[in-house]
Amino acid sequence: MGVVYHYGLADFQTIAAGAAVLASGGGGSYQDACSILQELASQGWSGTVTVQDYDGATNACVLAIMGSPDAADSLTLSAVQNSISNTVAVMEASTGAVLSALIPVEIGPINSLVPLIGAAMSQGAVWVVNGDGAGRAVPELPQTTYTGGEQLAPCPAALASDASTLADLETAVLGASSAARVETLAGGVVAGFGGYSGIAMWPSNASNGFALSGSYLAGTLEQARGLGQFLLQAATPPATAIVANTITTLTGRSASAVVTNFFITSVTQSTSSASLDSGIIRLDNTQDPAQSTETHYLYNLNESLITYSSASTSPDVIAPDSICYYSESTGRGFSNASDDLALYFDATMGKSTGQRVSVIAVKAAPQLYNTPGVVASFAALLRNMGYAGAMPAA
Repeated sequence: MGVVYHYGLADFQTIAAGAAVLASGGGGSYQDACSILQELASQGWSGTVTVQDYDGATNACVLAIMGSPDAADSLTLSAVQNSISNTVAVMEASTGAVLSALIPVEIGPINSLVPLIGAAMSQGAVWVVNGDGAGRAVPELPQTTYTGGEQLAPCPAALASDASTLADLETAVLGASSAARVETLAGGVVAGFGGYSGIAMWPSNASNGFALSGSYLAGTLEQARGLGQFLLQAATPPATAIVANTITTLTGRSASAVVTNFFITSVTQSTSSASLDSGIIRLDNTQDPAQSTETHYLYNLNESLITYSSASTSPDVIAPDSICYYSESTGRGFSNASDDLALYFDATMGKSTGQRVSVIAVKAAPQLYNTPGVVASFAALLRNMGYAGAMPAA
């Protein structure tokens, strides 16, 4: 079983901070995560949640919030709790198996917390698996290691709104043969719910031999906690290169700075019919882009997927490798959600706030890269963005 951890509120806070860097710009808003954890503290929660490796003998599933971070802007604790309880209830009814363990779909400020909050709500009846399906956040379900388990079917997939009463509750149970089909079907459901939804899928129980075993990246929650602890305990914001070295040490994945202390000078964002935010972030080495001598562009679909330099004919970073935000001005990471970007870019004035921003490239976890279909799925998204070049080597 490996090491058993007991995470309290301070650990939740460090996980959110670490995930805000590691998530490649996605996985939910860091500002929302901080607000939700403040609410949890105000409620007086002072318990702990057990976090450990999957034991291959416990009813479990993947649990997340799905959809547009901007649609979920100003997400509240009650909305998250309602989404969790509604979704878990639908999943349990669909499988006939009471859930005793939950695992994040990805690493992200919100989606790393969702199973932890679900376990906290259970008063000890549910624990959390120390892992996730990507070691980063991903735009769509097929870009996870969960798709590589032959016995780990994606369905039933349960979706539920954040309604607080049965009269207002909206739910859906999807049946499909692949995560790609679930993604397609769920897009319309999530949009109908208002742009975001709770989702539970990839059930692991006796009927499939507890097939979650071997289908996830182990240890990633603890990696996010370690990075967040490093950032939150620093007396002054660490240098970007030091943060990159810390990521390498904690994750075993090569990390290096792509740009250091640039400024966000332009943000173009929109939300698609499938409830995904897409956009382009421009970074310059001066606050005034007219005076800039170096420019980089980050293209995102919720998560940042590719970044280019104006001085190069090849991309700086291509997914599934991660494009991670970090700021030496604030000592924190952040996401592409509008409320996170607002600290670094004044959308009303259309200019940088003066807060410096760095980008760290982190190699994809080998297990993610080698999961059949994952690279092809990322490549399809990149082609839709207009990139037709080669994908990075493992």
